[in-house]
Amino acid sequence: MDRDDVPYLDATLPTAHRVADLLGRMTLPEKVGQMMQLDSREDLDDHVLRKHVGSILHTSPERVLRAQDLTTQTRLRIPLLIAEDCIHGHSFYEGATIFPTQLGMAATWDPQLVEQVARVTAVEAAATGVHWTFSPVLCIARDLRWGRVDETFGEDPVLIGELAAAMVRGYQGDGLKDDTAILATAKHFAGYSETQGGRDASEADLSRRKLRSWFLPPFERVAKEGCATFMLGYQTTDGVPITVNSWLLDEVLRGEWGYRGTLITDWDNVGRMVWEQKLQPDYAHAAAAAVKAGNDMIMTTPQFFEGALQAVEDGLLAESDLDRAVTRILTLKFDLGLFENPRRPDAERQRVMINHDDHVALNLEVARRSLVLLRNDGVLPFAKGKIAVVGPLADEAQTQLGDWAGSSGQADWLPTGHPREMITTVLDGLRELSSQEVTYARGADILTLEPDPEGDTFPDGQPRPKIVQPCPPDANLIAEAVAAAEDADYVVAVVGDQIELVGEGRSTATLDLIGGQIALLDALAETGKPLIVVLLASKPLVLPASARNAAALLWVANPGMQGGRAIAEVLHGLVEPSGRLPISFAAHAGQQPTYYNQIRGQHGSRYADLTQEPAFAFGEGLSYTTVEYGDLHVETAVLRPDETVRASITLTNTGSRPSRETVQVYVSDAVTSVSWADKELKTFRQVDVEPGETVQVDLELPVSACTIVDAAGNRVVEPGEFVLLVGPSSKDLRRAEFTVKPQF
Repeated sequence: MDRDDVPYLDATLPTAHRVADLLGRMTLPEKVGQMMQLDSREDLDDHVLRKHVGSILHTSPERVLRAQDLTTQTRLRIPLLIAEDCIHGHSFYEGATIFPTQLGMAATWDPQLVEQVARVTAVEAAATGVHWTFSPVLCIARDLRWGRVDETFGEDPVLIGELAAAMVRGYQGDGLKDDTAILATAKHFAGYSETQGGRDASEADLSRRKLRSWFLPPFERVAKEGCATFMLGYQTTDGVPITVNSWLLDEVLRGEWGYRGTLITDWDNVGRMVWEQKLQPDYAHAAAAAVKAGNDMIMTTPQFFEGALQAVEDGLLAESDLDRAVTRILTLKFDLGLFENPRRPDAERQRVMINHDDHVALNLEVARRSLVLLRNDGVLPFAKGKIAVVGPLADEAQTQLGDWAGSSGQADWLPTGHPREMITTVLDGLRELSSQEVTYARGADILTLEPDPEGDTFPDGQPRPKIVQPCPPDANLIAEAVAAAEDADYVVAVVGDQIELVGEGRSTATLDLIGGQIALLDALAETGKPLIVVLLASKPLVLPASARNAAALLWVANPGMQGGRAIAEVLHGLVEPSGRLPISFAAHAGQQPTYYNQIRGQHGSRYADLTQEPAFAFGEGLSYTTVEYGDLHVETAVLRPDETVRASITLTNTGSRPSRETVQVYVSDAVTSVSWADKELKTFRQVDVEPGETVQVDLELPVSACTIVDAAGNRVVEPGEFVLLVGPSSKDLRRAEFTVKPQF
């Protein structure tokens, strides 16, 4: 093919011109193939040469090179989009930098830091030939039983939107022509997390008004940020799969928001309409429905190829119906410059950039900032003394990384996970930093696995998770741990959950610590030695009294490769704890949901047998000092909807150590035309306060942010009385009133 005579190969022409030329040359099978994303671990020759696949995922540099070589044998030589789940680092590339999970990152409340994480991830992924990451997650975590809480930024739409927008900026860099930029994906659009009983991918019982009120705003935020792709959720809402929800996809996303990016289904969404949801009689009808609803890329439904061809033959689809989707996919490829440079894996860039020293340093800083101190009776930071480290997770390197990393189950090419020498566990960190003796006892086991009696795979061939069986308490292991505790000055118990209790298809009915962990903590508490509980848990768990009343409690989520070092630094007082909860902790699983911004109005404020108060509330977290918040002052008490609330508050550090305060700003609309949350986070600021220092923090909030969604589904600012609420958490707030007058 003479490039000079082929417009779509002419890089000087506008993208739209090149797309139109290439589209006009394509056959129907080539168009259908461009809409497909298939698993690279399967038959690459068939994917590329027969199905004309547009994208592959779950790959390695070797498979990327093989697939790209195959494209040179195709008629039009359309380059592939290479995609991977680079969720909190380049998850499945051995030796890549693995950061804390997204929920852990959210505890930093720091968009700039999160943007840097995404930038590093993009640089490392791009060096291996990856063009596209399925991140960030914008789901709102309201039911803690759901298995994918760890993948979210927590329970608040404003915090989610700000952190997700930061990740999009980091992934996409200075623009898609930058060869270190990768495509970001906002997922899972929308409402996927609002499951029944916490069960993954179940019906999400959401009204359109509820979606507009809380679940859609983070997605609108990243759409405006320029997020290149959106991934659709697995679930149905009001009986309609998101995959074919024309109201969400056409009216809201494409229509109201004017989104021009690319839509991709989640894994086998199209097939699931046939074999699981049973809403389509066959793959021809499913393919037709998905195309007409506006889907562009169909992830891992191999039957889509024959199904779409059959749909055209049967008159369910016109060939022109495919053109919108293929146009968007080709536009991405031209915008990335793949026709000129397919961005093949680069061994030298991999050697230089992956796990670069700067990336390791950033990872350590993010881990430090993600740690949330929830209780401290003064035992921390440590004075000199012997430390007994106990617990089943104290030295579990792969568990520390969390889901979507190494041996978490999605990548069979990393069966033992990431290199052990790259990971600092809690035990490693304390041994490295402690000048006195550190002993270790496991103390308990957590679980064993049994095959699912329904079979090893789902109907689409995906593996079924095995069934968890909690381990009983082991008297010998507990006795060993108690002996170590009695011989020490401090006891650090590292407990939580592990990967078999986390992730897609792994929701849990209980939120308790399982296995022998509660018995272990109870026995340690009875020794009377200062007990520091390190909760290494993917999500908030319900804790026994022995943990809630421990001398100190530190939640560390899954803190990544540098987590053990960061934890040891905080325990020794070398670093100040500054993390704040992005999500509430329940006191009992029966309290679900426990999110802070619930609709006001019910009979009383408790259950008959239990308060509704969470164990720890959204925004909470301690420092090693005390910071007093002064009175809140609002500059102008009466404002128009187009004006800005300006306020100030003083912070005084009354202790002897520095503090990084996350000043949280909430608003309560006193009287609303429809039921609404009693208070909502609207903005936040981080301020460093030195010992003995008093600082004035100036705050600004556009009145236009003080909205509700009315009965007609419109987002509006209703005139009337408002309360500005400012403080260190959602439960500790100073108040000042202001009034919004009508706009005339």
